[in-house]
Amino acid sequence: MKTRMSAGLWALAAFLSAGVAVFSYRYLPGIGPRSPQILGNLFARPWLDVHIAGAATALLLGPLNLLSAIRRRAPRAHRWIGRVYIVSCLVGGAGGLVIAFGSFAGPVATAGFGSLAVCWIVANLAGWRMALARRFALHRAWMVRSFAMTFGAVTLRLYLPLIPLFHVSFVEGYRAISFLAWVPNLILAEFYLRRPPNRASAALQKIGVAAGQPEAA
Repeated sequence: MKTRMSAGLWALAAFLSAGVAVFSYRYLPGIGPRSPQILGNLFARPWLDVHIAGAATALLLGPLNLLSAIRRRAPRAHRWIGRVYIVSCLVGGAGGLVIAFGSFAGPVATAGFGSLAVCWIVANLAGWRMALARRFALHRAWMVRSFAMTFGAVTLRLYLPLIPLFHVSFVEGYRAISFLAWVPNLILAEFYLRRPPNRASAALQKIGVAAGQPEAA
């Protein structure tokens, strides 16, 4: 039951991530309607395109990067997916940090999205560093945190239609969403990472430590 629930949540996250990624890619060739608030950002050109190219690619690859079946059965594919994912996050984070300073919603939104960009970059650099050091348990933990922030692109779009329900202006709602889009995601990720391990995995970990075996990728 628990396995089915986890698979269902992964499938839902992958579906929503792919949908937002494909929808976002249209900004690059200028297809379809585009938000005047976003295009009015002081640093939209070229940094909006940089942010979209990196973040959308990270959304597509993030769910695959977390899929344990790929990690176990095709470790080389997992490593290449992970490398492209991390580079995409770093590119998207750099672009996001720049455009945060031109946000139409003012300094509060700048603080929210700017903090996201910084935390996103730090998480991915830490995950990369842990992978190079072959500390794979810590690497996976940082990748979970990374995707929690990557998924902020999805939760942001889920929150936007709710703004009128709270009878506040779009700008005020957008300021709140600049934090709500990712901080709760990161909190949930921490709860997930700190959950008690089941008995089987705890026993296997103890056996591995006792035998002096290195962590598996």
